[in-house]
Amino acid sequence: MSDQSGQYPPPADFTKSAPLAAPPAPGYPVATGQLGKPRSIGTSIGLAIITLGIYTYVWTWKTHDEIKRHSGEGVGGPLGFIIYFVVSPVTFFLLPSEVNKMLARAGRPSRVKGTTGFWILLPVIGSIVWFVKVQGQLNEYWRSLGATA
Repeated sequence: MSDQSGQYPPPADFTKSAPLAAPPAPGYPVATGQLGKPRSIGTSIGLAIITLGIYTYVWTWKTHDEIKRHSGEGVGGPLGFIIYFVVSPVTFFLLPSEVNKMLARAGRPSRVKGTTGFWILLPVIGSIVWFVKVQGQLNEYWRSLGATA
């Protein structure tokens, strides 16, 4: 039995494709700032090894800075650098948390969150897994917005 009074919405149009991203999370402004730079995971790991870890400080500064410039949220480059220099384990939880929040504000799902930092507890391989997950998620997000390496 059908109701012709118009109380029910029209049937869904399945010929239209679904949007690639969910709408922005309620209560959050849409990030409109400068896009970050996708970085080669292999090159970044290589630079960290060749520079005996110095590049990790540069990467940390740049990554925190890009998140802050894009979303207007987060600790930013200088404070992110200081946190990493003084209490580096905090960075392993803070950075994926900031990535997660940035993606949530944009209405995007994230594969990283604060608990991603627990990967660092596995000697050597844990830091590589952590970096691949965090930089991989950032690369995917920046590229989805049109950023190029």
